[in-house]
Amino acid sequence: MKLHHLAGGLAALCLAAGALASDPVTVADAGRDAYSQPFPGLTDTERDHFFRGRSLFRQSWVVSPARDTQIDGLGPLYNRLACVSCHARNGRGFAPDRPGERMQTMLLRLSVPGIDAHGGPLPHPAYGGQFNEEGIPGVPGEGRAETAWSETEVTLAGGEVVRLRQPAFSFSELAYGPLDPVLVSARIGQPVFGMGLLDAVSAEELDRMAAEAKPDGVTGRVNRVWDAAAGRAVAGRLGYKANMANLRQQIAGAMLGDLGITSPLFGEQNCSPVQAECRQAPDGGHPELTAEQLDDLEFYLAHLAVPQRRNADDPQVGQGERLFAASGCTACHRPLVVTGEHPKYPRLAQRAIAPYSDLLVHDLGEGLADHRPDFLANGREWRTAPLWGIGLAGLIGERVGYLHDGRARNLLEAVLWHGGEAAPAQARFTALTPAERAAVLAFLGSL
Repeated sequence: MKLHHLAGGLAALCLAAGALASDPVTVADAGRDAYSQPFPGLTDTERDHFFRGRSLFRQSWVVSPARDTQIDGLGPLYNRLACVSCHARNGRGFAPDRPGERMQTMLLRLSVPGIDAHGGPLPHPAYGGQFNEEGIPGVPGEGRAETAWSETEVTLAGGEVVRLRQPAFSFSELAYGPLDPVLVSARIGQPVFGMGLLDAVSAEELDRMAAEAKPDGVTGRVNRVWDAAAGRAVAGRLGYKANMANLRQQIAGAMLGDLGITSPLFGEQNCSPVQAECRQAPDGGHPELTAEQLDDLEFYLAHLAVPQRRNADDPQVGQGERLFAASGCTACHRPLVVTGEHPKYPRLAQRAIAPYSDLLVHDLGEGLADHRPDFLANGREWRTAPLWGIGLAGLIGERVGYLHDGRARNLLEAVLWHGGEAAPAQARFTALTPAERAAVLAFLGSL
């Protein structure tokens, strides 16, 4: 409880002193479009900017050459046709459930042991940094990936039995030679609202949170990653391992990796030296995503509002909030973070926000380990997942998964997978009575 009360007290003091902005960045929408709303109070010009970005986010890209040269350049290798394909209604993705089911909103990161010139993962020499199953006409896709599940049972206090599943991945129809040895890590699509606010948290704030004393042996550290525009290492905030330098680079990286669309940040096609047909394929311009289009996408994602919390006065929710803090969950899932200055988007600056994350990477144990380093984050470390808006995930997505690879089918399973630094908090949660655990889940559902 101490961390929770401290965070709330700091926010109140800052707001009372007038140090933080007070105009809203949240919306009361609790329907299926709750993740898709702009910040309240945008000007007409800003709303035009926002909706241009939204159109691009929802746009299906086409193969070059095409009549509409503003949306051509798909591939040559790719996973999906549009951003929204993996982020339906701006929400989270899911993992395949059945044998033979294709990955619809999940991708596989690839690397080999070692680091690249900038300290990041070393791409596979033939298949690159991401497995692309699809290719445009005349360019073979890289192959097919399949997910298989193994299950174990966990018995909680009170006798409740929960079945936890863990994925394993296999490859077939490989078009460019052997894949092994390779390091593989799955990623489901993340919800994209509130990313501008997370991007606005300063490196100084991240360092301060990392240095702060925490209970239960919890540490947490800042991942330092390559900023392609600045040409130097900076603090990472975005991505499952805090492996992206900023929102603009996150967008440009996804456009290239998922759709094969080049941009001002990443101007080379995602073709390895052995992929001859890929290297000879037509493109949609240099770059295919213009600087203006990247600006629109960045503005859109930077100004997606956060859903307001619901049912905060419900006694069960209040009990769950207290138990969540008393169990030690707020050591990482912080209820208050303050954003810094943001010269580009002033609306993001000096905000007291409630992401329920510290944006640091933590060792979450062997059970969740992918054994694939990503800059300073090792194979057991993951960024604390923001929990804001998580209670609406099941409403917004017809199918949703939790954790980086979608193994958790609900929030109870997600909590039970926490190990490493989170093991003491997870043990306290497991030891709660069934009614107390239901209260914690009701609290999470209110976020």
